[in-house]
Parts: sequence; structure tokens; C-alpha cells
Amino acid sequence: MTADRPESAAGGEFDLVIRGERVMTTAGIVAREVGIADGVIVAIEPLGNGLAGREIVTLADDETLLPGLVDTHVHVNEPGRTEWEGFASATRAAAAGGVTTIIDMPLNSIPPTVTVDALEQKRAVARDQAFVDVGFWGGAIPGNTAALRALHDDGVFGFKCFLLHSGVDEFPYLEADEMEENLAELVTFDSVMLVHAEDSRAIDRAPRAEGDGYGRFLASRPRGAENIAIAEVIERARWTGARAHILHLSSSDALPMIESAKRDGVRVTVETCPHYLTFIAEEIPDGATAFKCCPPIREAANRELLWKGLEHGTIDFIVTDHSPSTLELKDLENGDFAVAWGGVSSLQLGLAVVWTEARRRGLGLEQVVEWMSARPAQLAGLTRKGRLALGYDADLSVFAADDAFVVDATTLHHKNPITPYAGRTLSGIVRQTFLRGQRVDGVTPTGRLIRRGGV
Repeated sequence: MTADRPESAAGGEFDLVIRGERVMTTAGIVAREVGIADGVIVAIEPLGNGLAGREIVTLADDETLLPGLVDTHVHVNEPGRTEWEGFASATRAAAAGGVTTIIDMPLNSIPPTVTVDALEQKRAVARDQAFVDVGFWGGAIPGNTAALRALHDDGVFGFKCFLLHSGVDEFPYLEADEMEENLAELVTFDSVMLVHAEDSRAIDRAPRAEGDGYGRFLASRPRGAENIAIAEVIERARWTGARAHILHLSSSDALPMIESAKRDGVRVTVETCPHYLTFIAEEIPDGATAFKCCPPIREAANRELLWKGLEHGTIDFIVTDHSPSTLELKDLENGDFAVAWGGVSSLQLGLAVVWTEARRRGLGLEQVVEWMSARPAQLAGLTRKGRLALGYDADLSVFAADDAFVVDATTLHHKNPITPYAGRTLSGIVRQTFLRGQRVDGVTPTGRLIRRGGV
């Protein structure tokens, strides 16, 4: 990629023009020139048309211009647990991975985003730190049904609930009847409920996780716990007519009932995550708590069925569920899966991880970006994000799909240098990221806080 300024400037210049043989438009990867003005894509012309710009960027032969990714499942943790992660570190990592929009989960910050006051506290902290655009989910917990409409009116994109202990006491879980009550409330203003779908009673009856054996941990979070909870979500969504979204699907057993529900017209969508599409339980070493997440990484056959679910459209998209913690909370010294925090740090690596696995299966880059940009944007109702198209924000990344690198956790922008991808060779490097036509330099935060319906 090269950049220069033309010696002479004609009238009608764009702020920025990007030219290349490989530009991912809604018509596929084609040779184009993209004209950007006031942060918006306003022209897409065949390469060679000579669009004039105050700045010209010419892609190298091995580079593809992509729409910026949209990650709707990120735990930033600020305020309250900023030693785990914060808006500056998380959004710097996002930009380095080609992610130009994140939506922050209502936990593990303190206070959790379950009231308008808590939402405003989070916005005040984020406002001057964001290197990419940031939106917020609200939380649904016991006793806050009356607060949901106010949070919606203040711009949250929807609501998240748990059906078992969330891992933090200040964000308690809903019983299924309470979830149904909230779903009925959300129907009145057409919001969406995001559900961590594991059944508390099934978990309670499972073997206890203890020690450094991954197999013991896996048995403590059985597929059945996911399957029961997902069935519950589907039926409650069916009865209320509400929109429901299944977070971080790991059990391929649930795919037939999800497919059936969609065929019946139930308003349910589903995501999965890069770690479920990459790792397999059979290869996780004992004591390797960097791999601990809930629901857990399952077996090889399960992984392949998740890929089939994506290809068939049963699973709608891929997001990272970036859920970091301090090194101490991962219990690296003892490697005890019962003690360690459950969460995978991957925000900076998601695109490369998924692309590495997808290309091995013969899947194209266009499909990967659809799963990681356009469809998450659709869930959140972001009508100007997720595509490289006229009228969309000029959120873009320059991606060298054939370059490879070995993950070094100490070089990532995440606040704590731990990730299960450490030492893994991945394909695809993000060489540059643009937010509304401006390069993200990692020094000057130019991200905006976004809300349902506008900035």
C-alpha cells in the first residue's frame, strides 16, 4: 500500500481515494477506486477512472480493501475492572485487527449497564478513549424490567441476560419465567434479547470442575446444559413473538432445533466464536487455562458441525466474545480450571483466526467478512456499517490475506498478554485501518460513541 498527494488538485476532489485491484464491494472482490468525503463512501468507480483526492492510497498487489468488521460481543470491563481491559486498550486492539465497531457487553464493568445512570457512567469513561466506534448493550437482571424501556430510549442496542450464574455477583441471572416477562416487554419496542444459554440446573447436576484436567472441566459444562437452555429460549421467543439471539453457540447438538425454529418463523438468531471454530478439546493441554471459556471448547466433530451450521445459515455470524482478565485470574501458576476465569482474549486476532480456518475449508474471504461484518451489523441495526457500499461509513481495512504470522501475546494491544492463540501461525495481516476515512494511528482516539438510531 502506498499513499501520496497529487501534485495538482482539480475541483471536486474527495478527501481520500483508495485504488486497488482487490476491493471487496457488494459485487465481490473487484478492481475499483473508492471516493470518500466527510467520512462516507460517496463514489465507487472502475479502477482507472482517475478519481481525484486530496490523498490517494494505492493498494499493493497482495492487499484487499475490506469493510471494517463489526464485533457485537466484546467485554471492555471499564469502569470497575479496568485492570482486566479498558476502552483504550480494547479499541486499539480492535483497530489492529480490522474491527471498526464494537458493542460492549453490560458486564463485567462496575456498575453493570442495567440502568441509564450506569450507561452514562460508561459513556463518560469511553468518550475520549475510543479508537473505533463503540456502542453498548443493556443488561436484563432480576428486578430491572421497568428500566429496560428507559435504557432502550437512551440508545442501547438491545439487552443481555444469563440463565445461570454470570461469573460476577452484580449481574444475577434470570429464571426462564423472568426471561419470558422481559421478552414480552421487549416486544413492545421491538428490541432484542441476547441470551447466555446454559441451564443452571443441568450445570448444578454435572460433575464439578476441579484440577488441571481439561476433560474434567468439559464434563462440568455439558452440551445438554446448552441444549436445554436454547430450547427454552426458542419456545419463550415463540410464545412472545420477541427477537432472541443465542450468544456464543458451542454445542452443535442444538443446530437442528435452531434450524427448525427459524423455519417456523421464530425470531431467533445465533452467533458462534473463533475459538469454537478453531480449537478442539482433544488437543487442549492439561493446565492450559488460557483456553477456558463458558460454554467450553468441545470436540473435533462438534467443531466441524459448527462450520456446517455457518455454511447452511443456521448460525448467522461470528464474533469474538473477547472476555479478558488479569493473568492472576487465569491461575497460570496452578492451571486449575475450577479456579481460573473463563474467557478468551482474541479481539485483535479474530479475522486472521477465522480466515485461517475458513481457507483450509475452501471458503472465500467474502464469506468470512459477511459473517464478521455485515451480519453482526444487521443484528444491531447498524445501517451504515458492515459493507463497502455507497452511503456507508468509510470504515475500512487493508488486509494482506496471504501473509502469515506467529501470534506473540506480548505484542498484542490487549491489556493482559494472554491468549490461547499464542504460538499459533495465522494467515492474514491487517496493514491499515480507516475509521470514517481517517487512518487509525493508535495514538489519537477518533472513535465515536454510537447509539441505536445514531451517534
